[in-house]
Amino acid sequence: MKIENTKAQMRKGVLEYCILSILKNKEAYPSDILGLLKDANLIVVEGTIYPLLTRLKNAELLSYRWEESTSGPPRKYYDITNEGKTFLSDLDQTWADLVKAVKLTTKKS
Repeated sequence: MKIENTKAQMRKGVLEYCILSILKNKEAYPSDILGLLKDANLIVVEGTIYPLLTRLKNAELLSYRWEESTSGPPRKYYDITNEGKTFLSDLDQTWADLVKAVKLTTKKS
């Protein structure tokens, strides 16, 4: 078993949570979201983020708006919905519980 596969699966598991957390304060363009994830050492490619954003939008956790761009095609900006904020609040608690459980489980004796 290769460690890189396990690490990639762990990152994918928290990606939805991270994206919703990024959008809780302000709307963002996908490349901005990718940049923030990269700054946090969560390397994600466009081929991963766009389907995830679409899935979150279809679940009504995100909305989007189009904005004209002077340097190219219109841009789609994503924002979290009220339902998304409620979902994120639940994820915050789930994450806290998970961190606690992992710390207890992996604690050195």
